[in-house]
Amino acid sequence: MQEVLRILQTQKRLRARKLLVVMSAYMAEHGIGIGRDAFFELLREQGLLVRKRRHSKPQTTSSSHWLRKYSNLIIGLVPTAANQLWVSDITYIHLQEGFAYLNLITDAYSHKIVGFYLCQDLSSAWGCIQALEMALEGSLVHKGLIHHSNRGLQYCSSGYVKLLQDHHIVISMIQQRDPLENAMAERVNGILKEELLEGVYPTSAAAQTAIASAISVNNHQRPHSSVDMLTPVETHTKTAELKKRWKNFYAIRKGKEVLRVSGKEIAAMEMEGRKSL
Repeated sequence: MQEVLRILQTQKRLRARKLLVVMSAYMAEHGIGIGRDAFFELLREQGLLVRKRRHSKPQTTSSSHWLRKYSNLIIGLVPTAANQLWVSDITYIHLQEGFAYLNLITDAYSHKIVGFYLCQDLSSAWGCIQALEMALEGSLVHKGLIHHSNRGLQYCSSGYVKLLQDHHIVISMIQQRDPLENAMAERVNGILKEELLEGVYPTSAAAQTAIASAISVNNHQRPHSSVDMLTPVETHTKTAELKKRWKNFYAIRKGKEVLRVSGKEIAAMEMEGRKSL
């Protein structure tokens, strides 16, 4: 249990199935043999099974505006390498007095968080722009890279759209208020808030420090079931389709075929994005 507690110091709400994966090398090295069900029962007896948090939450998306909204270009699309598709979202962080708002950009292939910024309010696109600039500074942007988001005011703002266009990034947005249209981004929000962050922080500065640490753990230590139980950093340099041990977030409803991104499809996406400009 000492090794379990050590891991949980940095990943306090890591779910039992992934904890077992993280523990596998340690158990093999020390000759510990334990099945999944027995491991889960041990965690339950020690009070270490994670329970989902429930909080009231503010609205982070306002799509009732006059700014231009773009089409959803990623329906049925599965990236096969990093920097083909970025997904963006904003999530709230509880403070003792009010909320702060975390802007995230995630690579859809590797699940690596490539840009983030915590801001005090949603009155402008400043936080989203800062997260995007971080992603651009730290990544090799490929021709035809798609940026997918909701239709919120921040993502449709002239400043944010211009920054995307200046870097020749194709713009894609959800069409309905359906979380499945931006499921990857929603999932990343959940990982951070349910597994790696505390429920409430005393100040925005304390939250910022914790968020930076949590994102480092997510990128470098946490195995992701959608990328064959690898970490995002391990996955980011690969170029092959990965075995998914979780539901396919890009599957088209009603049984339609799922596409894989190829050079031809990237070019088609880029052309579609240009037509919509």
